Amino acid sequence: MPKEIVPKVIARCRDLGLRRTKALEELLATLVESDRPMTLAELAASPRLADQCDKATVYRLLQRLTEHGILRRLGLHERAAYFTLLQPGKHSDYLICTGCGTIEAIKAPCPVHDLEDEIREKTGYKGLYHELEFFGTCPKCA
Repeated sequence: MPKEIVPKVIARCRDLGLRRTKALEELLATLVESDRPMTLAELAASPRLADQCDKATVYRLLQRLTEHGILRRLGLHERAAYFTLLQPGKHSDYLICTGCGTIEAIKAPCPVHDLEDEIREKTGYKGLYHELEFFGTCPKCA
C-alpha cells in the first residue's frame, strides 16, 4: 500500500507547482512508511534522507509541504513539531502529552464526522475537513 500512495502524493505536489526531487520522494516515502508522525530530526536522520540531503533541506521541504496542505504539523508550540501526511479521505486524531510532548494516534471512532457532515450540508462548503488534537499528561509523566 505505501508504494501506491507516494506517486499519488507526488502528483498532488506537482499539481500545486512543487518540483519533484529525489529528496521530496524520499521524504514522502519515509512519512508513508512510518506508523506515527515524525520530527524534523527524525526525518533528517532517517536512512532514506540522511545521505540524500541536509537538515535545512528537509526543513524547507516540510515547511513547503505544510503550507500546501500535503503535511500536517502537530505538537506543542514550544516543543519539536511532528509532521504527518494528509491523505484525502483519511485522517487521524491525536493525543499529545503536555509533559514530554509525545504524540500518538487515537484508536477510536472520530466524534466529529457527523458534525462535519452537518456543517457541509448547511454551509455548502466543499473539501471540508477537520483536525482534532487532545492534550493531556501521558501515563509516564503522570
